[in-house]
This record gives sequence, C-alpha cells and structure tokens, in this order.
Amino acid sequence: MKISYNWLKQFLQLDWDTQKTGELLTDLGLEVEGVAQFESVKGGLSGIVVGHVLTCEKHPNADRLKITTVDVGQETPLQIVCGAPNVAEGQKVPVATVGTTLYTKEGESWVIKKGKIRGEVSQGMICAEDEIGIGDSHDGIMVLNEELLPGTPCSQVFDIESDEVFEIGLTPNRADAMSHYGVARDLKAGLEQKEIQKELVTPSTSNFSIDNRSLKIDVEVMESDLAPRYCGVTISNLIVQESPDWLKNRLKAIGLAPINNVVDVTNYVLHELGQPLHAFDASKIKGSKVEVKTLPAGTKFTTLDEVERILHEDDLMICDADSPMCIAGVFGGLTSGVTEHTTSIFLESAYFDPVSIRKTAKRHGLNTDASFRFERGIDINLTKYALKRAALLLREIAGGYITSEIVDLFPKKPQESQVFLTFDKINSLIGQEIPQDTIKSILSSLEIRINNITESGIGLTIPTYRVDVTREVDVIEEILRVYGYNNIDFKEKLNASIAKSSRFENHRIQDVIGNTLAAKGFFEIMTNSLVSSEITAGDESAVQMLNPLSSDLSVLRTSMLHSGLQTVSYNHNRQKNDLKLFEFGKTYHKVDGGHKEKQHLSIFISGDRTQNSWAVTSKKTEFFYLKGIVENVFDRLGLVDVDIKPLTNEDYAEGITYIKDNKVLASLGLIGKAPLKQFDIKQEVFYSDLDWDAILESVSTKNIVFKEIPKFPEVTRDFALLLDDTISFQKVYDIAWNTEKKLLKKVSLFDVYTGKNLPDGKKSYAVSFTLMDEKKTLTDKQIDKIMGKLLTQYQNQLGAELR
Repeated sequence: MKISYNWLKQFLQLDWDTQKTGELLTDLGLEVEGVAQFESVKGGLSGIVVGHVLTCEKHPNADRLKITTVDVGQETPLQIVCGAPNVAEGQKVPVATVGTTLYTKEGESWVIKKGKIRGEVSQGMICAEDEIGIGDSHDGIMVLNEELLPGTPCSQVFDIESDEVFEIGLTPNRADAMSHYGVARDLKAGLEQKEIQKELVTPSTSNFSIDNRSLKIDVEVMESDLAPRYCGVTISNLIVQESPDWLKNRLKAIGLAPINNVVDVTNYVLHELGQPLHAFDASKIKGSKVEVKTLPAGTKFTTLDEVERILHEDDLMICDADSPMCIAGVFGGLTSGVTEHTTSIFLESAYFDPVSIRKTAKRHGLNTDASFRFERGIDINLTKYALKRAALLLREIAGGYITSEIVDLFPKKPQESQVFLTFDKINSLIGQEIPQDTIKSILSSLEIRINNITESGIGLTIPTYRVDVTREVDVIEEILRVYGYNNIDFKEKLNASIAKSSRFENHRIQDVIGNTLAAKGFFEIMTNSLVSSEITAGDESAVQMLNPLSSDLSVLRTSMLHSGLQTVSYNHNRQKNDLKLFEFGKTYHKVDGGHKEKQHLSIFISGDRTQNSWAVTSKKTEFFYLKGIVENVFDRLGLVDVDIKPLTNEDYAEGITYIKDNKVLASLGLIGKAPLKQFDIKQEVFYSDLDWDAILESVSTKNIVFKEIPKFPEVTRDFALLLDDTISFQKVYDIAWNTEKKLLKKVSLFDVYTGKNLPDGKKSYAVSFTLMDEKKTLTDKQIDKIMGKLLTQYQNQLGAELR
C-alpha cells in the first residue's frame, strides 16, 4: 500500500523527516518497506531557468534554424541554436542549460550538451512545454511572463510538487489502516505515547447542502444481508473534464493514473478515507431506479474491461429497473459508467458483506481497490460521511449541483463490540506490567471508549472501524503495538520446556529418508496439492474446491503422479532431461461420511543416471535402478520380509508392488504412454509411490533384529532359463524358495533377453542363486544337488530349458 507523506500531512501537521516517521509507523505495526521519491515533473525542472532572448537571427546553413543569444542570468549570454518557428527577440523562455537532464514521456532521460548544430555553437536548449514535462504541446517554445527575471529557476515559476511515498506492507487484518486517514489515526496514537500532541484534522462536510431536488433516483435494497447500508445522491450539471493538478498529483504519487474529475474524486476519497465509491451516469439508469439484488445464475454481464462474465446466483449486483449496471463492490459495467458526455451522476457509497464480496471477486478473478477493502471490512459508520465528502469535491471541481436528498438505507445498525479487559491478563500475555494510566492513555488514543474501571479491569467499547478487534487478546495486542515492542524488557533467564519425542515421529523419519535420497543425487520437490479437474475426471473420490482460485486449481489431487509429472515436463521443456526427484506430500479422497488424507513419498527418475565424462560413460536409467532405490529406503528403515508381486495399474506400462502384512507399502514401475502424453513428455519416466502412512505404521511397530556376521562363505550359482514369455519372475522366485528353504539365501534376476536366436514366444531369464550354510562350508556335492533340484522343478513346473 502506498501512502503519500504530503497527503498524510493534511491530517497531521507533522514536521518530522520521512525516516523518523517511517520508523514510528513500523513500530506501530504498519511496516514501511521502502520510501520512494515522487515529482509531479520528473527531474523537478532542475537546471532549467528563465532566459531572455536578446537576439534572434537566421542560421546561415539551415533555413529552419535560428541563432539566438539568451541571457540566463550569467555574465555572458549563451548562444543557442533553436528550430522553433515562434522564437523571437525579447521573449522570456525556459532554457535547459548544459548538463541538464530532460525526460521523455516514457521516462527515458537525455542530457543537454554543448555542441555544434550545422556548424554553429549551441550552449543549451530553449524548450517547449512537452520537453520539460509540464504539458503536451510541441507546436513551439514556451513563452513566459515578461516580468520574470533571467536566471530564475523554473521550479519557482511553475507549481512543481515533490513528495515522499511510503510503501507499507499492510497485514490483512488492518482494514482500518487502508487509507491515509487510517494511517494518520495510527500515527497520532503513536505520537501521543511520545508525549507529542497533534490534532487529527479531518475534511469538513459541514457546508454540505442540497442545491435543488430536480433529479431523484429511487433505491431499493432487496438483499439487506449482503448490503447492510446503502447511500446515494445525485449530482447534476457537472462537466466531465481533466482534474486539477493538485488532485492529479495526489493520485500519481500513489501510482494511480488520473482519468477524469469524476472518477478521480471517487479514487481520491477511496484512498483518503478508505470508503469505496462508484459513480453511475444518471441518464443511463433506466426507470430512474437503483435495485441492489442478486440475479439468476447464468446471467451475462459485460464489465468495464469489455469481458462478458457469467454471474453466479450469489453475486450481488447493482441494477436499474431493466438490467444490471455493476458487480457490487467489485467492478463496474461497460455501459453505465461516466464518460466525457456525462452531465449528471448517481453517486453510490455503501457497505457490502465482506464474505460475499470476497467470494464474488474470487469467482470472477477480479481484484480491485474497492474489493480489496470491502472484503476485509470497512467502517459502516463512515459511509454517509464519505459520500458527502465526495459530493462536495465534485461540486467544487466539476461545477455540479447536488440535486437530491441523500438516500441512506440502514435498516439494522450494528452493535459496537464490548470487551472487558483484565489487568492480570495484560501482564500475563505481555510479560511485563504496564502502568494503568499508560493503558488508559493508549486506549483513548486508539478511540477505544472506556466505559468503566474496576480493580480487576476495564470495560471497553470498540469503534466500528476496528473490525479485527473483537476479543480481549486483540485489545492487548493493540496496547502492546502502541506501547512499543521495543519497550518490553528482555529477561536474563529464559525458561523453556523440552518435549519428549519418539525417534519414530514422522518428521524425523522424513529427515532420515530425505537425506538418504539426497545423498544419492535426488532433489526434493514441493508441488501444489491443487490440480485441474481434467486430471481427476471420472474419479468419484476427488474432492472439489467450493471456491477455487482458478479452473486449473479446482480439485485436490488423488495421486502424487500427475503433479510430479508436471514438474518433470517443466524441466524437460527447459532442457533438463536427467532428473532424480522425490516429494513428501498428501493425497485427498472422499470417503463415506467425510474426507481422508493420505501421506506419500513419490520418486521420479528420467533420463540418464550418470553423466558422460572422462571417467564413466553415461548410463541410462532403467527399472532396476529405481527398484534398488526403493529397497534401499526399506533397508534404511529396517523393513524386512517385504513381499513382491506384479503390479496391474493403467498408469504403469509395467511394475511391481511391495507388500508387508497384507499392506501395500509401495508400487513402482515404468509410466505408461497415456499419462506421459497428457503432459507432453517424450522420454521414459520411472515412478514409485510409497504409502508413507503404511510405512510409518510398519516402522513404529517393528523390533530391531540383528545377527552375527556369518563365519562361512556364501556361494553363487546362475541359471540361464529359457521360458515362455508369459511366465513372470515371481513364479521363478517362488519355486526357488519352495524347493530349498534351508540353504538358499537370495534369488535375483540379473538379465532378461528376448529376440534374435530365441524361438517365438520364448524369453531368457538369467537368475542368480546365493547359497550358504551358517554352520559349515558348503561342498560342491551339496551345491550341485541343490541346483539339480531347482532345475528339475523349473523343468516340471514351468517347462524350462537351460540355454
């Protein structure tokens, strides 16, 4: 939020420098993030002085140029070559001297230098009004008042305003400070704690009067819950034109572009008092009636930005007798606004329900200065005062007449909040005793009314503009920020309690596994839990957002796969093809009677596992690399006796699942073509989804198992089995363990071959068997006997052959 210091000084006669004022604002909770300089004319006309043209002669080498000598208050007149058709002897003109920086309308700068033009020396520049930034004309040079003395700085001739603008990082709860008046009110309270008494000067509306009653607009509020207060008045015979300089400079200082005097006044009062206003062209209000109501869902309405919007049944609208004119508190309509042809207006000032405005603004993707304030809550008691303030300004600068009574529909006046503040609670929360007189002084400076005082506390009435102060702790926070956080003493002794925590807590285990994966070259990612409804189409368990930020973020994800593939696609599109990623996250599902969250660890691998270098050649990622990573995670967690089964899932081209105690711990495999096509991914992606909830449960209940290191060596033997291509490794694996349960320690598949030199419908599995006797060394006879038994079983059960 931008706050003009000059504007602020209209409320408080303050002579502090900006740094000191900024420090006090920050101490009060209105954090000043920076201070910017503003000049109504860029450069402030520095280096531009009044010149007196002494002579003016034709340039000997150019028909359209003239050579002038100009007195600029120095000992020697300057020779300046000028191309303006209206330059003449005896004129007083603005002269940019050598070294002066001038600025274009686009903000680009250029420096006046001494040089030669067509062979003649030129020692400056006689300027047109657009060249020094005080107008748009370029028809010729400016001719100034003859009474001006040569050498007078032009910054003294023209009304140039310089300002300093605070950039305040306002917290969402401080709706009361979303205006210059609100900031000045806070600043006054802060000054009083420094024993500096300043009067808060507010714009007077005492001279508000009705000129005549020639233009009456009836108003009917049909949704009083959504519009608890609605005020309006008509102003006629006004002239829509450019605003005066003082008004334009106020708006420019805070980053607003002036439009015309009517719109500028509504913007001015908005930023002055914090009350949004809207002006309707009265001649376009059909039936001379304004209706505040909702319209049927699906109604079409074109806003000022020429976008046709489809209204929701809960959108509050400002309508005439025939059609909608404005989305209440959010955005005006295309056909009802003020134009250069407008001569009479209906000026609106209202209080709209914050929740309703916030939902409407979100639904339509609109964020305006008005909605920004309405959705946070404005002062309902300021509505009529702001309307009078704006009407008086319009009568002053647009020449209009107030031509109706003020309509003020305020059926149910709100009750001011009552809070009882206990002294013990203040001391307990702040941790330091604040004198009661200081507390009462702070409360009074914040316009919090003291109703009664007892030994235990104070009864208070909260003003309506403090919509965020509803509880005792809120009042204590107000006391503390005005008293000053810096005034709270630091204790020499710090007390803290140490919470006992288990090593099986989720965050501890996540740290262990995260570090394990990072050590293997993986990068952690964090993706959005919100995804497009297209991704979850057909999934009945998907949780729809009631008030989505956009159509692309309208559903809570039911799988970690799609949000991870978005990250993979994003990196591939930026030529980052070799990826090793992991994410801890949640999925969300509708279940009977409610909703359920599940925790996951997802792992994505794509591209090469190793980069090509002098030491190693690049190695492509493959299924077994990811399998090894997942099993390494299990090993790190101490999970043993995990079974492997084939995976059937439409998202995978092929894959396996890990199961323990009838619970699926993880699935992994190669992603199928359909999901990759959806995200325009053109290379293989391997993915593993670990059910983190199931893993945590298994880890927390497991006992630590350990055994001595074997004294006797293990032996490895291999088979190259020729099998039908329909036979899975799982069958080979199960037969091995059923055949030899005592001495067999490990079965692994280290190669699969299909293609040339193999019969049709066949494949070759290269299987490794690890044997060991923990009590003695195995003999060749024992080993051969076991391998023979294995081969017999493979031949009998699978029809296998040795290659």
